[in-house]
Amino acid sequence: MKIALDRISAVQQRVRVDVPPETVSEEFTAVYGKLSLQTKLKGFRPGKVPRSVLQGFYGEQIKGEVLSRLVERSLRDAVREHGMKVVTRPRVEAEADRLEEGKAFSFSALVEVQPEIELKNYLGIELEKMRLSVDEAQIDKALQGLQDAHAQLIPLEEHDRVERGDFVLLDFFGTMDGKPFAGGKGEGYGLEIGGGKVLPGFEEAIVGLKKDEEHTIRVPYLEDYPRRELAGKVAEFRVMVREIKKKVLPALDDEFAKDHGECATLAELREKVRVRLQDELDQIQIKQLREQLLTRLIEGNPFEIPQGLVEEQIRYFLERSRGSRGGDAEVGSNRSPVEAARKEVEGRALRQVQAALLIEKIAAVEKIEAPDKEIQGEIDHLAHAAKEQGGLVREFYQRADAREDLRARLVFERTLDSLLERAKVKEIDLAVDAEEKKS
Repeated sequence: MKIALDRISAVQQRVRVDVPPETVSEEFTAVYGKLSLQTKLKGFRPGKVPRSVLQGFYGEQIKGEVLSRLVERSLRDAVREHGMKVVTRPRVEAEADRLEEGKAFSFSALVEVQPEIELKNYLGIELEKMRLSVDEAQIDKALQGLQDAHAQLIPLEEHDRVERGDFVLLDFFGTMDGKPFAGGKGEGYGLEIGGGKVLPGFEEAIVGLKKDEEHTIRVPYLEDYPRRELAGKVAEFRVMVREIKKKVLPALDDEFAKDHGECATLAELREKVRVRLQDELDQIQIKQLREQLLTRLIEGNPFEIPQGLVEEQIRYFLERSRGSRGGDAEVGSNRSPVEAARKEVEGRALRQVQAALLIEKIAAVEKIEAPDKEIQGEIDHLAHAAKEQGGLVREFYQRADAREDLRARLVFERTLDSLLERAKVKEIDLAVDAEEKKS
C-alpha cells in the first residue's frame, strides 16, 4: 500500500492512498466470508452460500463495506506511519464505482491535524483585578431579601380595589388581533403590583380594578420586546382579580436570625451574610481573571485553527441551545433562524477551540496531568452529588470517551489555575464617573 501526504496548510493535509490489487482482494474475501456466515438462505448451509448468490443479493452492500474497511485500514496506517495527530474525522474522497475485486484502487482524504503551537510568554501574564469588597448596604439588601422571602401574605379587608404595593391573585386571558397567544393565559396568577416582574403596562392597568369583577385592559408591548411576534403590538386581556393581599414582613431581629439563619444573633447573621457575599464576589473575580488570562494567551500566541474543530464546537453550542430559542429569524435580517443562531455562537466557538488547544499545549509542556486515580475520585464525587442518579453517573463514565473528556476538563482547570497562580495580578480601584466625583 502506497501512502503519500500533500501539505495544504499548517492544519490540513491530503492523504493519497494507492491500494494494490491483492489488498483489495483480501478485503473482498473477508467481507464475503463474514456475510456468508451471517446469511440464512433456503437451500444453503451457513458459510456455504456461493459468492455469486451473495453478489446478487448484496452487491452494493458488499462494495460499500469493502470500501469502508480499506479506507479505515489505510488511514490508520497513514496516521501511524507519519505520526499525524488527527483532530477531526477525515473527509474521504473516494469513488465506490471504481472499486473492483482484483484491481488496484486509489482514493484521497482531507485530514485536519493538531497545529504546531510555539508558546510565548505564557507565564507571569499581567492581569488587572478590581479592588472590591462587600459594604454594609449590600449586606442590608441581602438581609432584606431574606426577610422578604419569609414574608406572609395576609388577605386585605380595608379595600376591594387594587392599589400599588398590593399582592393579587388573578385570572387573565389575552388576545392579539382577536387571537389567543402563547403565555397570554393564567389562572390564580400571583403578582406584586409595582414589583416590576411583568410588563409595566400590565401592572399599571391592574391598579384600580375591583375584586371579583371582570375587566378588559389593553397593554402595549415595547418595540424591542424579546418575543418578536409580540413586539410593538397591543394585547387585550380579560382580567378577574380573585384576591387582594398585603405583605407582612417578619421583624429583622435575633429571633429571625435563629429561625431563618441558624445564628444566635442578628449580628452573627450579618457576619454570615457578609462572608457569603464576599465568597460570591471572590468567585466572580476569579472567573473574570480566568477569562482575562485566556484572552491574553490567545492574543499573544496566534496559530492556525482547524476549522473542523470550530464546526464541532458550533454544533455543540447549537444543540445545547436548541429549544431555548424561538423559530424566528433576526428582526430586519434576511438570515434564516439557523444562520442567525450560528452567527451568534461562532465567535464563542472559535475562542473555545483556541483556548483548549493552547491550554493543552501548556499542560504538556508543564507536565500537568490527571491520573486515573484522580479521575475515579472525581467520578465518585459526581456520583455522590447526584444522589439517587449516582448509578447513572457511574454507568456513563464507564465509557472510555467520557472518562477522557473528564480528564481533559480536569487538566484544563488545573492548568488554568496554575497559570493564574503565577500571573502578575495588579489590583486597581473601581473607576468613578466624573459626575460622581463632583457630587
